[in-house]
Formats: sequence, C-alpha cells, structure tokens
Amino acid sequence: MKNGQAWVTVIAYFVIFIGIFYVFAIMPRKKQEKKHKELTETLKKGEKVTTIGGIKGVIAKVKDDTVMLKVNDNSEIEFLKKAIAYRDEEE
Repeated sequence: MKNGQAWVTVIAYFVIFIGIFYVFAIMPRKKQEKKHKELTETLKKGEKVTTIGGIKGVIAKVKDDTVMLKVNDNSEIEFLKKAIAYRDEEE
C-alpha cells in the first residue's frame, strides 16, 4: 500500500509541476506572440518602427510578408514583418 501511495504522490507532484510550468512559461509566451501578430498585421505606411536588430525607420511600403523601411533620405531596406519589434511612440 505504501508503494502505491508513493506513486500517487509522484504523479500529483508531476501534474502540479506541469500546471505551474504552463501558467508561468507557456501562457505568457502565447500572449506575447498574439500581440506581435496583431502588430505585424496592422502595420501601415508612414509609421515609425524599430526592428529586432535595433534599426529605426519609417515604413515606406507594406507588402504581404515584408515591409520597406526608409532609414534615411536615400536608403530603403526590406524586412520581414516578423522582424519588426515595435512601433515607436510619437514624441
């Protein structure tokens, strides 16, 4: 009987561990991914953004999976939408 109770205790601790891991690791990541997906779907021409590499610029053109980012008067760089980290707030 003692051996059976030990297995029940081990399984209970394992289930609790999985539940805590889900709440603290998986749920926040899903929320962050959803927020980033909304960001990439709502990008518009003229918005100031920063890429994951730290390059700041203004969106010159939006395509299906990419954006053209104007970094200065003479240069435009094409980035995947996934590479846009966040919108720069108006200062």
